[in-house]
Amino acid sequence: MCGRYATTRSNADLSQFFEAADVAEELSPSWNVAPTDPVPLIRESVTHAARVLDTARWGLVPSWAADLRQGARMINARAETVAGLKAFAPSFARRRCLVPADGWFEWVRDGKQKQAFYLTPADGTPLALAGIWSAWGKESVLTCSVITTAALGELTRVHDRMPLILPRERWSAWLAGGGDPEPLLRPLDEAGLASIVIRPVGPAVGNVRNNGPELLNPPPKVTLF
Repeated sequence: MCGRYATTRSNADLSQFFEAADVAEELSPSWNVAPTDPVPLIRESVTHAARVLDTARWGLVPSWAADLRQGARMINARAETVAGLKAFAPSFARRRCLVPADGWFEWVRDGKQKQAFYLTPADGTPLALAGIWSAWGKESVLTCSVITTAALGELTRVHDRMPLILPRERWSAWLAGGGDPEPLLRPLDEAGLASIVIRPVGPAVGNVRNNGPELLNPPPKVTLF
């Protein structure tokens, strides 16, 4: 699962890294993105001539949904079923995106308490999470979901699911839509998985009202595993 994540880079940095034209609202850095928050995403332009950096509400709302509140339950789509579910299939076929992230959070129960962990690339580069988007209502409100897959390797220590992370060589094919989805839905290889580090962080990230770089600081004392 991916229920909280961090995305702190500016539009200028993201548009350069993803080679995308910037048409997005400039968002404040967030170290604690929660469902229904506005987030940056990369998608193809209407003419498919170029990538664009845009802004969407996290939690996909299908065009047929009654209201935006449905999106709070649809922040993630499973890689195993995304192509066949009514709510996700049209977006998976034609409206795919990349969701930039610095890293994501998971919690592991330790007795009566939960220990939060931050999973992030060791080299500090942005992650490209596989996503899908939709436009809802007369105002065409952009909404999105992050696709998840089974966790592998050391990442299974914190959760049995993880975001589907796309290496750069898959970006163009993913954004184009259509085609055989199976190669695009493969999880990271061993080298890619090894590049993700697991860092314990303090309990403050559990409160969505807390937001700042201090959320990534390690707690005073913690046993990793």
